[in-house]
Amino acid sequence: MKTITLEEQYIQYKEAHPKARIRDISIALGVSEMKLLETAGIEQLTYLGNNFKGVLGDAHILGHVMALTRNEHAVHETKGLYKNVSFMEKAPMGIAHNPIIDLRYFLTNWEHVYAAVFQSGKRTMHSLQFFDKYGNAVHKIYTTPNSDLEAYQVLVDKYKTEARINVPLETEKVTASAKTDASLDIGSFQTAWLNMKDTHDFFGLLRKHNLTRQAAFCIAPEGTTYRVEKNAIVAMLEMAVASGTPIMVFLGNKSCLQIFSGNIHKVVEMNGWYNVLDKDFNLHLKLEAIDEAWVVKKYTTDGVITSLELFDKDGNQILYCFGQRK
Repeated sequence: MKTITLEEQYIQYKEAHPKARIRDISIALGVSEMKLLETAGIEQLTYLGNNFKGVLGDAHILGHVMALTRNEHAVHETKGLYKNVSFMEKAPMGIAHNPIIDLRYFLTNWEHVYAAVFQSGKRTMHSLQFFDKYGNAVHKIYTTPNSDLEAYQVLVDKYKTEARINVPLETEKVTASAKTDASLDIGSFQTAWLNMKDTHDFFGLLRKHNLTRQAAFCIAPEGTTYRVEKNAIVAMLEMAVASGTPIMVFLGNKSCLQIFSGNIHKVVEMNGWYNVLDKDFNLHLKLEAIDEAWVVKKYTTDGVITSLELFDKDGNQILYCFGQRK
């Protein structure tokens, strides 16, 4: 019996599910997204090596673009200029800080970059796609009708290298989530929580006490955290639209965090997904994936900062929101 190739499996699945995205198809076929990209028959696929810092730093030449970061349950898209990219010298981290495109890079596992040109309906899509060493897509940049396609080709020609086909990927290890240790000094933890000067102090607090966010919420000082209805995000976004309140939406994966700051205008629920559909910001959230929703209050020198945080059944953070800060 003839063995069906991965490309043939992709074609068959795409014919049966014409609206399916490549990430969803890769999950259905049990392969990494990068592996599927390499074998999906995309005519213009160029390997750009592993100089992801260089590619990110040069993305500004494209002009107006769309930046996309996603995890298993949500997608975050912002449109604007991809400028002001910088990297830390002593840590594998970076940042792109702009009014619309605002990103934090966690570069430990970043490994591969591709330029992919393909058809999506009647549109020709030009993209830069970044993958970790396991073949997971960590971030993507797409051109828009206002992008400079000549600059796109200049960037591709600058970084293109020999095609990387069928090179083994590393296998991702699943690690257990940190839990509350019986020896944890809860009083000390709560005092540190109340003495935070900035919301960013929270990350150091988690590391010091070896806690996940949810574990920390369970032992936080009374009144600073509480669970709410799973779909509280729907009411929050609708209230933000109705009141004209600017918000911040943080969505990421293990390697990239994308942030939107500003007003939202159009929210729509379709086929189990809750969506923000604005000119420069789109959010797509799978509602059934939300297992827990928490309201979290942190006391800082700027006052009380309140967030709404969503988690799936495995304790993975889906996204979190704040009122827009300075």
